[in-house]
Amino acid sequence: MQKNDPKIIRAWAMYDWANSVYPLVITSTIFPIYYTAVTTHQESDMVQFLGMNFKNTALYTYAMAFAYLLIAAVAPLLSGIADYGGKKKGFMMFFCYMGAISCSFMALFTGIENLWIGILTIVFACVGYSGSIVFYNAYLPEIATPDMQDRVSAKGYSLGYIGGAILLILNLILILMPDMFYDVAGRISELKLLETQLTDEEAREKVLSSLSGISSRISFFTTGIWWIVFAHYSFYYLPKNVFNRKPEGNILLKGYMELKKVWKELKDNPTLKKYLSAFFSYNMGVQTVMLVATLFGSKELQLESGELIMTILIIQFVAIGGAYLFSGLSGKYGNIYVLRAATLLWIGICFMAYFVTSAVQFYVLAFFVGLVMGGIQSLSRSTYSKLLPETIDHASYFSFYDICEKLGIVLGMGLFGIIEEVSDSMRNSVIALFLFFLIGFLLLLRINNALTIQHQKTN
Repeated sequence: MQKNDPKIIRAWAMYDWANSVYPLVITSTIFPIYYTAVTTHQESDMVQFLGMNFKNTALYTYAMAFAYLLIAAVAPLLSGIADYGGKKKGFMMFFCYMGAISCSFMALFTGIENLWIGILTIVFACVGYSGSIVFYNAYLPEIATPDMQDRVSAKGYSLGYIGGAILLILNLILILMPDMFYDVAGRISELKLLETQLTDEEAREKVLSSLSGISSRISFFTTGIWWIVFAHYSFYYLPKNVFNRKPEGNILLKGYMELKKVWKELKDNPTLKKYLSAFFSYNMGVQTVMLVATLFGSKELQLESGELIMTILIIQFVAIGGAYLFSGLSGKYGNIYVLRAATLLWIGICFMAYFVTSAVQFYVLAFFVGLVMGGIQSLSRSTYSKLLPETIDHASYFSFYDICEKLGIVLGMGLFGIIEEVSDSMRNSVIALFLFFLIGFLLLLRINNALTIQHQKTN
């Protein structure tokens, strides 16, 4: 297959457009806000799950950590099978459907009375999203030459930020302006017959609150539909089996053998090992910040839903420019140098978050988060792709990349939840994240910045 085919690259990048509605709508904005609202009663944030009591937000972080641990456990095996049997596209489709259908079933989650639905669907949606990304990322070195990978990676993230923002805005109109979609006056009349003690304004507020909850659940359903529909554009054009590999014998055993082979090759590639250790550390902080930002604004700053969503939109749109900015800087200064600068910016962001006290300060913080978030994610993926040795086992190699990312999230989210429960404050959890970025920065200092530039020019 010829690399740098515009049609194939566009189809690959469109999967970011399709699946990015999950991290934006489900993990960053509407679901965390809805989850916190329906699991908080009479100013109590304690919930019971599996016979144990948890803070509602801590349970959420534990559920996410479990999901990432699960995908980290199964992804290496699946990616080995995918590489050996040429099944990369099939696995990508399977996990896409799992994630999208789980998002749609979140519409059934209404509160503490069926908390298990909320927890199970968020776990399976997370596994579906993360699983599909393993195989999606593995396509990058197969469809683009090294000199194009920074740009192609940035294109994917940018389309994802735009697509996610479009669906989020449509959902927000539905949630924040329920009068436009429901006969509120008629509902108020019905309610007043049942609750005659309420004033007109109280009845209206009660109805609008109820309608907002219904609209939130509708947004979960539309997220799943958006994901599946647009993903089919990618599935139609992406190649099924780039290297025409045919499975022979016990494919499960071969999958383990592929993983063992990759592990040995990693031990003989000190530069790649150093990069993965640095990525594991700083990405632990990046992903945790992204997953808990809304919970932090809601619980620590008492921000309204509109203010929280405005923050996420700022992050999304600034991240588009950030992805291309970092891509351009990497071409001039080298990937490793730019990643070092990004980790230093993240350290500053953690300290800013600890002292933020108002919505305006939170908006400023969101601007910097978006700027560096889009850049560091896009550049991390393309840097890893450049440092890979000549191989046809890209899914297996990217599974190691994914393991580093997912295990980092498990540790980051788990530590965040534990610190919050012990200290009764998310601020202490946030300030602890700076250590992840500091360690990542120090580990990046061990890598020769010229390597990625040299690799790009010689391929």
